[in-house]
Amino acid sequence: MLTSRTFLKRTRAGAVLKVVREHYLRDDISCGAAACALCGGGGGGAEEAGGGGGDQRPLEAQPCGAASSLCPEPHYLLLDTNVLLHQIDILEDPVIRNVIIPQTVLQEVRRRSAPVYKRIRDVLANSEKHFYSFTNEHHKETYIEQEQGENANDRNDRAIRIAVKWYNEHLKGLQDEDRIRVILLTNDRKNKEKAVEEGITAYTCEEYIKSLIANPELVDRLACINDEANEIENGRIIFSEHLPLSKLQQGIKSGLYLQGTFRANRDNYLEATVWVHGDGDEREVLIQGLRNLNRAVHEDIVAVELLSKDAWVAPSSVVLLDEEGQDEEDDVEKEEQKENSLKTSGNKSMLRPTGRVVGIIKRNWRPFCGMLSKSQIKEARRHLFTPADRRIPRIRIETRQASTLEGQRIIVAIDGWPRTSRYPNGHFVKNLGTAGDKETETEVLLLEHDVPHQAFSQAVLSFLPKMPWSITDQDMKLREDLRHLCVCSVDPPGCTDIDDALHCRKLENGNLEVGVHIADVSHFIRPGNALDQESAKRGTTVYLCEKRIDMVPELLSSNLCSLRSNVDRLAFSCIWEMNHNAEILKTRFTKSVINSKASLTYAEAQMKIDSSSLNDDITSSLRGLNKLAKILKKRRIDNGALTLSSPEVRFHMDSETHDPIDLQTKELKETNSMVEEFMLLANISVAQKIYDEFSEHALLRKHPAPPPSNYDILVKAAKFKGLDIKTDSAKALADSLDSAESPSFPYLNTLLRILATRCMMQAVYFCSGMDTDFRHYGLASPIYTHFTSPIRRYADIIVHRLLAVAIGADSTYPDLTDKHKLADLCKNLNYRHKMAQYAQRASVAFHTQLFFKNKGVVNEEAYILFVRKNAIVVLIPKYGLEGTVFFEEKDKPKPALLYNEEIPSLTVEGTPFYTFDKVIVNIMLDASNIQHQKIRMALVEPKVQGISIPSQAKPLSGKNEPEKKKTKLGK
Repeated sequence: MLTSRTFLKRTRAGAVLKVVREHYLRDDISCGAAACALCGGGGGGAEEAGGGGGDQRPLEAQPCGAASSLCPEPHYLLLDTNVLLHQIDILEDPVIRNVIIPQTVLQEVRRRSAPVYKRIRDVLANSEKHFYSFTNEHHKETYIEQEQGENANDRNDRAIRIAVKWYNEHLKGLQDEDRIRVILLTNDRKNKEKAVEEGITAYTCEEYIKSLIANPELVDRLACINDEANEIENGRIIFSEHLPLSKLQQGIKSGLYLQGTFRANRDNYLEATVWVHGDGDEREVLIQGLRNLNRAVHEDIVAVELLSKDAWVAPSSVVLLDEEGQDEEDDVEKEEQKENSLKTSGNKSMLRPTGRVVGIIKRNWRPFCGMLSKSQIKEARRHLFTPADRRIPRIRIETRQASTLEGQRIIVAIDGWPRTSRYPNGHFVKNLGTAGDKETETEVLLLEHDVPHQAFSQAVLSFLPKMPWSITDQDMKLREDLRHLCVCSVDPPGCTDIDDALHCRKLENGNLEVGVHIADVSHFIRPGNALDQESAKRGTTVYLCEKRIDMVPELLSSNLCSLRSNVDRLAFSCIWEMNHNAEILKTRFTKSVINSKASLTYAEAQMKIDSSSLNDDITSSLRGLNKLAKILKKRRIDNGALTLSSPEVRFHMDSETHDPIDLQTKELKETNSMVEEFMLLANISVAQKIYDEFSEHALLRKHPAPPPSNYDILVKAAKFKGLDIKTDSAKALADSLDSAESPSFPYLNTLLRILATRCMMQAVYFCSGMDTDFRHYGLASPIYTHFTSPIRRYADIIVHRLLAVAIGADSTYPDLTDKHKLADLCKNLNYRHKMAQYAQRASVAFHTQLFFKNKGVVNEEAYILFVRKNAIVVLIPKYGLEGTVFFEEKDKPKPALLYNEEIPSLTVEGTPFYTFDKVIVNIMLDASNIQHQKIRMALVEPKVQGISIPSQAKPLSGKNEPEKKKTKLGK
């Protein structure tokens, strides 16, 4: 059957077009019920709508889900749109099975919420859930036309009711003992009333979940749907109403309001900034006070109205953390007192544009990790949840499991934030485990940093090569056979994902041939398939202290793509002919087959280079590479490349408990630098090649020059030490740092380089057709990309594909030459790269806490990196650890503090502290707040009047050393 709809549409040019939409109807669409003999497994159901796990009849013949007191007989559930949009956490629970989702609902959810749509697609694909997507919009008995005067929402509600009625009529043909009812779940009051009038069994989601006899815990996972009118009638209004989207858009267009991203302040919950993105213009609007924040949550897209200039304020230097409290009225009054204190604490000469949030354009709510703050009221069901991220407000949830959840890390989702409530309302989603437990805390940091870490799906794994795998004759025809070359890899200890290998040999003409051979990951990951999409989504491999979250499945990362020794592997090779002065005479790129002769660690490679007794091919190759690398590095530095410093730490783990028993800064060898030089050279060579070939859609990497103001702290600190740091260019900065030496203070140069690192901007991926500034400031290179690590970076896979097309080794595809899609991909890669860095730092911080928990309290030498108004930030070289020493303590007399921003310095009770001063600090783990444990530092020397160190402090001694056991190295 065919129906058609005709309507008129006006084009942008003003012409009127007649549009005819054809809509095909079928009579062979299956109901999805395994017991139904009428359908006989007919097609067109889940397959077309995207679900059902490949089974055309996933609904069980004998539904054996949770027993309901409302509906004790066997039944299927059919959902309307609002249940699916708001109760997805409930629907994902294993208890909820045998559910029908009409196409009408699925299409509406797809339009309104991409995250929920993806989640329900995953549920539909899970055969154990028995969910079925019914294509009611193409079924001749369930398709309906929109009636005159009927809006789209009412038409869709009617279509859902028609589907329920059709199912109940259709399933009447089953034997009495097999009879199955279909129940409508809807949270729409009008839809439910009409359903009951039409003789349909209908319940709200809450009614049905509360009726499940054996699963009372599911009630906690119900989303809290607010009745705004009722809330306002029964409570005190705290916040002003959010303006509707249409008014916000008009106001933004007219310039009355500004649109931007809401960024909450980690140290002051009554303050935030809104980053306004204009046409080539970025500015910041300060928001202060509970009512002006007006229920915005970190990373929401909001509309703000600027206050009059006489109401502008300065950023507060006060640290304010949301105190544990349960009384709404008291809380609001306390907020008002705190807001008044903020206004007097700001610096009047630093007034900034200040505004208030008038509406929310897009919420960026996600599930939040944290802990329950149990109510002090006996038998209370309403409790406050404190998120791990201090930028997120506390959330009120209802739960009957408060006693069980105390001391646990849990996940909570926000449902809404009424105008009458100090806190948003939410619901319990999941219990992650005991707070402080290593596995639990690792899960929390992965979730909080949005690191995709679920197991690879079967759809993804299905695109892996079948084992046993080997290189075929066809592969060999398309590649250069380089297995005769003396290729080797040099990596950290325990590395299994070996991306790169090198060779160096003398040519007959006296020149040198140097090759960088990179794992040919793009051979295994073809554009657009599920494996490619998953790799693009993950963007990067994430290295934690004891765990690696792979970007690609382990079969590729640690086996088929890893350039292990003595096995044939597919590679993409960049080969140069050089003279002995490391000048490039020729460059070529080729797909190749290699056989690495050795997989070495940096230490093993260094030992070969330094050994006087070794002269084998591998050693000769390494010596040649090392000699050229030194020349390349000197030339790079002479051109203005920066050599900065960042203290990296390495943990030695106990072989039994896997707790850290030693913490050291990483020692870099000559071979680290040797490998780095050739990776940089390969990246630059490839960048130039792909840009020459694809000037509009090359994926490149740039490092913007920092604004001059970023260097203020470095210049002032060096000036106080009698050193002049020039920052006019990267070359001037590099030369200044090289000459900044102090014979009496050898560590000063390292401190200056660490401080210079903090002044830098973040390097980012970009599409060449969308930008004009390509320069990499830190490397002093006019062009740069990433080519050398495709096992762990998706950017490198795209670069491999571009290079393969450039040399005629592979064919192109539409997305590769679409600069807008490439720019979107770069945005995700930059986000994933940043989150991976934050997750790695969080993992180091957690393991550092574990180390000092076992170590006890110690005193160590430290150097001052930054001076604050009431504290000093210090670096402890022995551990590569940074921390803050505060001079103001709660419930103790406030010491006399004098801060000088120009020098910079802080004088405490007459004792001055300057940047780079050496001090001795006491280090201990502060576990008073189990959720936010931290390393606490106190000043030991120089002694300051009125400042005392904790009584349990004691110097490091042999007695305090942990028992030595067999150890293994944590990467």
